[in-house]
Amino acid sequence: MGSSSEDEGEEYLFKIVIIGDSAVGKSNLLSRYARNEFNMHSKATIGVEFQTQSLEFDGKEVKAQIWDTAGQERFRAVTSAYYRGAFGALVVYDISRRSTFDSIPRWLDELKTHSDTTVAMMLVGNKCDLESIRDVSVEEWQKPCRIGRLVFYGDICIGFDKC
Repeated sequence: MGSSSEDEGEEYLFKIVIIGDSAVGKSNLLSRYARNEFNMHSKATIGVEFQTQSLEFDGKEVKAQIWDTAGQERFRAVTSAYYRGAFGALVVYDISRRSTFDSIPRWLDELKTHSDTTVAMMLVGNKCDLESIRDVSVEEWQKPCRIGRLVFYGDICIGFDKC
């Protein structure tokens, strides 16, 4: 969803959803980006939460409304309603838990079913600080990127100094 207002100059608003299994680090990913905070003991998201981030790009104000969704099955009916109007999606998995990677096709199907537009999708391998117990190889995550419409961002961890 992109919008513009001529009264105050141009402004663009884009809705981004963060999806993936429970405990892959979606909330901490958003918290690190929006507030440069990380909580090692964060609790599971119930329903959805969002943050708005603004930046200037090419002389225009661009706002991203970033929605952090619950990964648990019991919240699926609620969270999927928030896919509507999304411009983009971060599909997150935990590099140390194969089951979260294996769930990616299900998340992509759900996004396709419940979004009302073509959504730009980015695959994010999270928790690179757990490299010593990596359960998904680099070659494996490249495969869904080649066969789908996914862009791979790379492995993300709790602090750049630990990568």
